[in-house]
Amino acid sequence: MSVEIEIEKDVVVVGAGPGGYSAAFRCADLGRSVDLVDLRGALGGVCLNEGCIPSKALLHATDSLRVVREAEDFGITFGEAAIDIGRLRSRTVSVIESLTGGLAHIAARRKVNHTVAKASFVDGKRIAVKGPDTDETWLFKSLIIATGSSPVVLQGWPEDERIWDAAAALEVREIPKHLVIVGGGIIGLEMACIYHGLGSKVTIIEATAQLASGCDKAAAQLLHKSLTARGCIIHTSTRVNEVRCLKNSLVVNCDGPLDGSADYTAGTALTIKASHVLQSVGRSANTKSLNVKKAGVAVDERGQILIDSTGQTNVKNVFAVGDVTGGPMLAHRAVHQGHIAAEVCSGHTADWNDAPVPSVAYTQPEVAWVGISEEQAREANISFGTSTFPWAANGRSLAHGTSEGFTTLVYATDSQRLIGATLVGDNAGELIAEIAHAIEMGSNLVDIAHTIHAHPTRSETIGMAAQLALGLCTDL
Repeated sequence: MSVEIEIEKDVVVVGAGPGGYSAAFRCADLGRSVDLVDLRGALGGVCLNEGCIPSKALLHATDSLRVVREAEDFGITFGEAAIDIGRLRSRTVSVIESLTGGLAHIAARRKVNHTVAKASFVDGKRIAVKGPDTDETWLFKSLIIATGSSPVVLQGWPEDERIWDAAAALEVREIPKHLVIVGGGIIGLEMACIYHGLGSKVTIIEATAQLASGCDKAAAQLLHKSLTARGCIIHTSTRVNEVRCLKNSLVVNCDGPLDGSADYTAGTALTIKASHVLQSVGRSANTKSLNVKKAGVAVDERGQILIDSTGQTNVKNVFAVGDVTGGPMLAHRAVHQGHIAAEVCSGHTADWNDAPVPSVAYTQPEVAWVGISEEQAREANISFGTSTFPWAANGRSLAHGTSEGFTTLVYATDSQRLIGATLVGDNAGELIAEIAHAIEMGSNLVDIAHTIHAHPTRSETIGMAAQLALGLCTDL
């Protein structure tokens, strides 16, 4: 029979995803003694083990297939490509193991103690830690919550091995004959690109009027058009009301279109037969198992922890970072928050300071955005201007045969300061960093226009969009 032991701890970090391990490592660098608690045996959380990293490995594989198939346009012909699912899966696993192994090494070098266990608050100063080899109560000086988020599960759906969440989809156990994806957000769209690339028929059902909610409308429209041209079937303004499991198929019944915008008659029902269905309708904060109410930690109506600009909750010495604090639920935001919380709880001065958080959909083509969009500026009554440079006029894009896309800059009309941007096209996610840096530095159009970008590169479109706004562009 286990005996509960109360042990004094310096810093406890609950959750070993990007926000959690970043906070733990930074605390260790600042001289703190750190205990990192997570139910998973490997560090990295959902992002590394079943999210960001495996999805990008698979997207690279399917993009390689696309390049091979399009090589004929350049006078290069290959035989029919063959897909070995086992090798594809094993390569993805090897990437994950390499990264998790690296994190374990970093934790050991920093003397961060990793305990595989479940943590839950006893009160505002103590936390219970229970796992295969642990049953203790810890009295902490500082605690950082970084428990992340979980996929939203649609209520009323049957349980069936053919109904997936994102984690199951990324295991790539089989290639569905027809995959229906419920939810047209970033995760759903990336899964569409993966499985369409592997040969599945893909149908996307999105309840709102556009894909990738939150990004620029023109970018969403271009992505919609591009995915449709590649063979994906997309129904926007459409809501699933029932999923039935038959022996040889899943039947998805839908209502819509809700606003008459989809490609079937308004007000009618839509029935789709599929071999597999993926639920991808968002994520919710992991706070229930923590029993945050016992600690007196304030949460909103969605269970997301309320914090100030330093990551501190309403309870002294309890901080929270990452998805558990709400959106945008992105790993790079969590890392930045983790560093800030670590520094503040260690007696240093730091805060969020309205740092712009870029978002990227690693689709084909990629879509990346940061700062304020045109629609958001209009809703906020900000006096703004926009400038768009088409990638069809970019030499690198034309040379690669990937000219679809554009770069749009959003700027304040009074100061010409950059306040936002959207990029659509190959490697847009790599290019968005320049814009994020420019916004953080308070750069204006002249700064961007006078920055010399290498030729031929897609980054030139950023400088040319600024030149276009100033009337200096000679490339259009």
